[in-house]
Amino acid sequence: MERVIAWGHENVLSLHETTIEVTMAPDLTKRGDCIIGVSADAGLMDLSDDFKSAARNDKTKIKVTFIVGDMKETVTGRGHPDLTFTHKTDMVIRKSGFICGRTLMIHADKSAAELDRKLINILKDKNQKLIVTIEVVPP
Repeated sequence: MERVIAWGHENVLSLHETTIEVTMAPDLTKRGDCIIGVSADAGLMDLSDDFKSAARNDKTKIKVTFIVGDMKETVTGRGHPDLTFTHKTDMVIRKSGFICGRTLMIHADKSAAELDRKLINILKDKNQKLIVTIEVVPP
């Protein structure tokens, strides 16, 4: 299991219909409506080689859990052989099958717009910690 710590931001909107993003960037404009956490302590490039290897299988299920205080929300999707995990600062969960260096998983069951609004409202506080756990469920 991988664990990433990020923080809320006053401009968290979580309105994007096809993606969810966590970034190491410290700031966020309202144009970044898929971003739910900033100042993360890791990007895709920092994930373990074991995770990357396991996730490069189109039959692998990937489970991401967002933890804010006592609230949890889980998003599940799929791995793929073409995932590169090369981006230094970003992690993007995609409902589509699009893959680039920023992609953590594809065919996710939720987008930013579908996340619990209570959780998102809490993440509008820049002092709120967001714990992101990432697990691979082998085929």
